Amino acid sequence: MPHSSSGPNEADTFLAICGHTHLFPGARCRLQGLSDPRAFAAQPWPVEVELRFSDDVVTEARLRTGEGAGPVLAVPAYTTGAGASIDSRTWLVREFARTGDEVELTVGSHAVT
Repeated sequence: MPHSSSGPNEADTFLAICGHTHLFPGARCRLQGLSDPRAFAAQPWPVEVELRFSDDVVTEARLRTGEGAGPVLAVPAYTTGAGASIDSRTWLVREFARTGDEVELTVGSHAVT
C-alpha cells in the first residue's frame, strides 16, 4: 500500500477534534497536522491520534490500517468531563474525507476484536 512520501515519517501524534464527548456510529473527528491530507484521505496509513472531545477531555488513540474489515480507531478507556466512564473500544472508520488541510474521519460500528 503506497504512502505519501512524508506519511510514515511525519510527526508521531496528530490532533483530532471530535464534535461530541464520546464516539458513536456517525460521529466525526477532524484530523489535523498531516502534511498531505489529500493522500491520507485517499489511502490512510497508521498514525497515533490525540482525540480532543467537545468537553476538552483528551485521550490518545491509534488509527490502524490493513485490518481485515478496514481501518480502525482503537480508543482506550477514558472519563468524560461530566464523569461518565467510557470503556475502551475499537471502531471501524467508515469514511475519510479531506476538508481543506484536515481529514474528517467518520466513525462506523464497533470493530470485532
